[in-house]
Amino acid sequence: MSPVEGNLDGLPGPTHNYAGLAAGNEASQANARLASNPRAAALQGLAKMRRVHGLGIPQLVMPPHPRPNVKLLRALGFTGPVKKQVANAAASARALLPYIYSAAGMWAANAATVCPSADAADGNVHFVPANMAATPHRTTEAEFTGHVLKRIFAAECFTHHAALPVNALFADEGAANHMRLQGENGGFHVFVHGRDGADPKQFTARYPARQTLVAGQALGRLHGIAERRLFCLRQSPRAIDAGVFHNDVIATSHGALLLYHEEAFADADAGVKALQAAARPSLTPVKVATAELTLEEAVSSYLFNSQIVGAADVFTMIAPQECAENKNVKQVIDRLLADDGIPIREAIYMDLRESMRNGGGPACLRLRIPLEEEEWKRVAPQALFTPALHEALAQWVEKHYRDRLLPEDLADPALAEEALAALDALEALMGWKGIYDF
Repeated sequence: MSPVEGNLDGLPGPTHNYAGLAAGNEASQANARLASNPRAAALQGLAKMRRVHGLGIPQLVMPPHPRPNVKLLRALGFTGPVKKQVANAAASARALLPYIYSAAGMWAANAATVCPSADAADGNVHFVPANMAATPHRTTEAEFTGHVLKRIFAAECFTHHAALPVNALFADEGAANHMRLQGENGGFHVFVHGRDGADPKQFTARYPARQTLVAGQALGRLHGIAERRLFCLRQSPRAIDAGVFHNDVIATSHGALLLYHEEAFADADAGVKALQAAARPSLTPVKVATAELTLEEAVSSYLFNSQIVGAADVFTMIAPQECAENKNVKQVIDRLLADDGIPIREAIYMDLRESMRNGGGPACLRLRIPLEEEEWKRVAPQALFTPALHEALAQWVEKHYRDRLLPEDLADPALAEEALAALDALEALMGWKGIYDF
């Protein structure tokens, strides 16, 4: 029996901004230092949650990471009230402000990897927060991520691990580099890496590879996945150098469906053949050829970062609006919909431009949560998305979020005060007492 896959979506925070900190993320680099709209970012994210929930898919809300990152400020030697810390940082170490206010925590696909109980040796659901060791502005995320996951999934049927050690050898970017495929006899897990060990340019020439083979192998052991169900595939160096910084920019999966670009993997044919042999006969691999869609078009449109949801071979693809605006991408989606052998029956195009401009599409915003029906009953109810919660969160956003934020605003101590007050209000609104520790 397959688990029921739901989604935990990250809620963009009140200081959502474009800092351009992510090497290899072309949208992040191109839009660095432009004005952002935190209010629109949050409302767009909530609209996606509402749409998924309306399809009958379990939906959870992950609160924003605390920004400014007060713990980081203190660790860097700033003291006193938060307003004073921010003012002093702006005066003496202004280059640190984008790190203090990193918006990247909204992308829950990088929060952790999750293994369903059906695939784990001990029969528990396993969570491993991602250490994000390859991206300095994100290495502090694992602490809050682990804290939140333990609050949402607190029952004994859930096992929580510490993140892998934070160093280049064990660099782990979470579920963005992990796919689970449903076979005839259980799940098969694919961990995708760009390098074997610590050297970020072992295979690439332009951009650093983030995930390591060593990390993927360690995650498989922590989750208790049987070796015959574990596959480690290497990203194509050409794809990484074209801006494919995570696997979910160039390949995705849902159930037994594997949708991937011809140039996603270093040896795609051999990798897919091995998966077919293991998961047969249920695996449905769908390759998009370079002649049909270039790597550059795949990256700019985020086609493969579409979020595929649904069950019983009736899938819905939630794609960014940019996919509908590119003729070649739209033709690929139309081909998928017209093919009776592919279970995608509907495509929904959504405006997520605030996230897209920072380099994150629909799938970046969510962490897959595959649980059995009884396990879903053990999830903390505060995290469950409902129309009533949507309305309350939308009102909270309208009250506390700015509609325009410039890079220079990060130096304003008043912004820090606003943001922390907003998170205090959110804690009360969602019944999350103690979720934040400023």
